[in-house]
Amino acid sequence: MQNYLHFGETVAGYSVPVLNEREARAGAGILFVFALLSFLYAYNNMDFRYTQIFVTFFMLDFFIRVVINPAYAPSLIAGRFFVSTQTPEYVGAAQKRFAWSIGLILSIVMFTLIVILEMMTPIKIWICLACLILLFSETAFGICIGCVLYNWLFPNKAAYCPGDMCVAKIKQPIQRINWLQALLAVTAFGVAGWLAVQAS
Repeated sequence: MQNYLHFGETVAGYSVPVLNEREARAGAGILFVFALLSFLYAYNNMDFRYTQIFVTFFMLDFFIRVVINPAYAPSLIAGRFFVSTQTPEYVGAAQKRFAWSIGLILSIVMFTLIVILEMMTPIKIWICLACLILLFSETAFGICIGCVLYNWLFPNKAAYCPGDMCVAKIKQPIQRINWLQALLAVTAFGVAGWLAVQAS
């Protein structure tokens, strides 16, 4: 009988259980969109019903990821659908479990504050922002902040990090930013920010 309770997949050529990073990033992107929409709606209307629905879904999704099996987490199933034609990018499962455990803890706190207690406290706003940053970082930049923390706490334990981040390497010329590029980027974002302030 197939064992449904496990974390990570065994793939030939990899010495530890792995997960498909493309699915994880897609799942993070899907959650980010709905998290942002529910957060903005609650902030603008002081109506937390959609936030309560999302937080409950988020908590159950991460519970399935961490405790049962990532293959059955709804957001990762949706992510798999969207990236199913792409070549898998395998990463170590251990650091992903650590990162998703952080998400699970944050979601339990949010569920308690928003759904059970319905408390009006700045803490839930800061936790929401933290979750948004974690999700956006992974989906936009491929940086799993929880995985980075895992590497700091357990040096030399992580294997197959996204983008080989846990392996020391020299940047290629295409990865470097020269002074002109930096000046252009800072100027562009600065002007856009100034215009946004003037428009508000």
